[in-house]
Amino acid sequence: MADKDWLGADLIFDLDGDHLPGVTDKDFPAMIDVIQEQAWSLWNDFLEPDFGFKQEYLQVTFSGHRGFHLHYRDPKYFHLDSESRRELVSHIRGEGVEVSDLLNRSAMPNASGWAKRVAKGVTSVVDDLDRIYNGDNKLLNTITAGLQEMMDREGVKGLRGKSSIEKLSELMQSDNRRNRVLSGRLAVLNNYAVLFQNLIKADSSVVLGNAGETDEVVTIDTRRQIRWPGSLHGKSGLRVTEFPLSRLDPDGTNPFDCLSEGIALSRQNKVTVEVIVDDSVVRFDDKLYEPSLGDVIELHEAGATFLVLKGWARIKT
Repeated sequence: MADKDWLGADLIFDLDGDHLPGVTDKDFPAMIDVIQEQAWSLWNDFLEPDFGFKQEYLQVTFSGHRGFHLHYRDPKYFHLDSESRRELVSHIRGEGVEVSDLLNRSAMPNASGWAKRVAKGVTSVVDDLDRIYNGDNKLLNTITAGLQEMMDREGVKGLRGKSSIEKLSELMQSDNRRNRVLSGRLAVLNNYAVLFQNLIKADSSVVLGNAGETDEVVTIDTRRQIRWPGSLHGKSGLRVTEFPLSRLDPDGTNPFDCLSEGIALSRQNKVTVEVIVDDSVVRFDDKLYEPSLGDVIELHEAGATFLVLKGWARIKT
């Protein structure tokens, strides 16, 4: 092996729902919805427009468990070493992006890349703050977790807690202040201007995991083996499934549904299981299950296998 020369490696982007701040796989359908949006954003907002990646070199698969794999096989990128691949990840995660420097450029009609994302992010954050002001605690938790993850990763200091975000949402209820913010004049927010900028950055990036965790390592590791399409995932019993890029778009005409199309085991054979966790939510095809601790339910073999492998249930004999 020491005499063999390294010829290259695919670029592989692994998006896993368990790395999403404020999201839990205990609500499996909701987690999958969010990570599918992230996977589509990765391609649609970063890989294609920023790097010029072409669809003809792309393979998209459901990982069989909590996310999606994007394999990019353009030969001219095979030679990239780990450090070069890390730079791609850093750009996608917005590391080093200064939102304040991009606010003026974001207003230009030909804005692209992070400048364009900042422009969209201003409106998106204002909308989120309105929802928080109106009592959306789930969104508050999610945004707070995402903000803290980004600030911890980059070593950023400043306001970051729920109370600060709630205060910012109150400030945004002034029509005059709101209009100035929407036009890019964040100085009107005084001490909360930097918090708003950090919210834009956290809102606009794609979550590829924390430094040193699985998702980032997959992209920078030039010797990583990845799950083969058609195989079954040992933590779910679902099939690693390839599908066209167009179906990755959750708002498309025919979005991919892993909780239907990823099912490989029997839908006919029935199995009785006892639920051993609380507050779990799962769906198979059109059937939604929201069992509680101690519930005994009968479902098909594929569903029972999923619950047992997840550690959420045990076979009832």
